[in-house]
Parts: sequence; C-alpha cells; structure tokens
Amino acid sequence: MALCSMFCCVKSSNRKNQRIKESTWRIFSLRELQVATNNFNYDNKLGEGGFGSVYWGQLWDASQIAVKRLKSGSGKAETEFYVEVEILGRVRHKNLLSLRGYSSQGQERIVVSDYMTNLSLLSHLHGQHSAEFLLDWNRRMDLAIGAAEGIAYLHHFATPRIIHGNIKASNVLLDEDFKAKVSEFGFIKLVPEGAISAKGARGYLAPEYASSGKASAASDVYSFGVLLLELATGKRPLVKSSSTCALTIIDWAVPLARERKFSELVDPDLDGKYLEEEWRRVLFVGLICAHSQIEKRPTMLEVVELLKGDKEKVAALENDEMFKSIPGTEEASKYVVSEKVAKQESVNV
Repeated sequence: MALCSMFCCVKSSNRKNQRIKESTWRIFSLRELQVATNNFNYDNKLGEGGFGSVYWGQLWDASQIAVKRLKSGSGKAETEFYVEVEILGRVRHKNLLSLRGYSSQGQERIVVSDYMTNLSLLSHLHGQHSAEFLLDWNRRMDLAIGAAEGIAYLHHFATPRIIHGNIKASNVLLDEDFKAKVSEFGFIKLVPEGAISAKGARGYLAPEYASSGKASAASDVYSFGVLLLELATGKRPLVKSSSTCALTIIDWAVPLARERKFSELVDPDLDGKYLEEEWRRVLFVGLICAHSQIEKRPTMLEVVELLKGDKEKVAALENDEMFKSIPGTEEASKYVVSEKVAKQESVNV
C-alpha cells in the first residue's frame, strides 16, 4: 500500500514537472511583450541584424527575456509562421538557445527566448566587453566545441534537419557560465528571402551562399570556420589590409598558415597563455571549414571530432594541400572589400 502510494506520488510529481516544462513554451500577446519591453523602447534594444531587432524585456514574474521582432513583410501567413516556429520550439540541446514562445498578431511576427546575461561572443571578442578580457583560451576552446556540437545537432539529429543560415559571433550567446548557446537557428524560414545578406553577415557568407542566396549545411560549415578563426586570431571576419582595403579573415590567414607564421596569427590578447596544440587545431579546422571548394569542407560531426582532438586526423589536416607553400607565388585575395564596407560591420545580435 505504501509502495503504491509512493508510486502514485512519483507519477503525480512527474506529471507536474511535465506541465511545468510544457508551460515554458507558449503564445505571448503583443500587449504582454509591449509592456515587457517598454513598448520596444530604444533603451531596451540589444541589437539589430538581418532578421530584425532584439529587445531586452522583463515579464510580470521578473524573468528576463530576449524579444526578437522580425522584419515586417515576412510574407509568412500566421498559420505558416506558427508551424515553422513550433518546429524550432521543439528543438532542445544544451548548446542551443531554446525558444520560450512567440507572438503573431496582425503584421507582427515575434520570437521570444531567455535572455543571456553574458550577451554574445561578438560582445566579448570585438564589442563592449572586449576590454575586460573574460575569454581566456580554456573558455574559447569550450565555446568552440559547444557551438560545434549545437550546430551538429541541427544538421544531423534534429527532426526535421535544420540549416542555421546565419552563423556569426553575435548569434553565439553566452550563459552565466560562459557556455555557448547558438541562437537564431532556422530563422531563415521566418524572414524575407535575402534578409541574410544584410549588414553583419559580411565575411561570414560562403561564396556559393552569397551568390545564390541558398543556405546549406556546407555554407553553415563555412561560416563556422570563420567563427573559429575569430576565436583563434581575435580578428574580425574582415581584416584591414591597407588604409583603403580589407581582406576576408580567410585570405589573410591562409598565406600565414602556409608559412607557419603562427606568431602573426595568434590573438595577442591571449598573452601567450594557451595550449599551442589546441590553438593550431582550432586554426586549421577553421581554415578547412572555410575551404572554397564545398566538397573539401568537413561535416559538423567531423568538425566536433577534430576539435575534440583526433590527433591522426588533425595531423593529416595540417598536411592538406591547402596549407602547403607554393614557391614563387603569392596568395591573391579572392574577396577584397573596401574599408568603407569593413567599417559597416557592427555589433549585431
């Protein structure tokens, strides 16, 4: 009898926990989000990107939220938006930012998630928190592997499979323990076609994605490669090469990697406090991810394997044709952009 009572108690507790878990995903009213963000006040604005603007908000229970107000004219009917966002809402992984719900009233299309107190990787590498130097090498390595595992889950295990389409430093958020939370996955289905080419994505887009506008698993891998190079070098996706021009971080890094001039590549902010074997691993994996030939890029599952230290594969990677010096020739930049364009890179969320 006592056993039966205990069993019933456990079942009741499990049902309660299940209800609590389910209640975290819900439909928000537009009015509720207006109140939470002080009517989308500019002072609450965290950033702006290709998909729209993000605002900090606080609900009636004092919980903090991030409110993504998607660009108007998405072309998504309410039912279609509901179906797409429900799919994204079911995705759960320790390195993916879970959605809390959405709002769809009139022309408004809004997605709600938890607010990350440590903001984004971008803010710590190049933005408001960069001077504090909170990203030591151990944290960077952990972030690289965590973000890779999150994206690998989207590509290989989510149902249906999900292409991120907008991987960049501002979309890798950091929780209170500085663990990676990849955000905005799958949002390319929620916004107008071509929105991803807006400012903030320059330097991250794979050549074939930039020309066709079609995202793929391979273009995600390319963008992630750029992200790894940022972690290793501390440079932005576009690197100033003269007073008037800039190179992509890939075109800047490949010649130096070929000549093994690692001291010119490593982020000086690390102040020599890093494991060279791990640093080289991140560098070379980043470069092979951003290979101009699609078929040469690894899958995200292979990226995770490489980052975790498969020594045999990493050694083979360092000896890849891409990293062999070509006597008597110089690496020509494939993507030279004006300094004016480089300056348009801004802190986006």
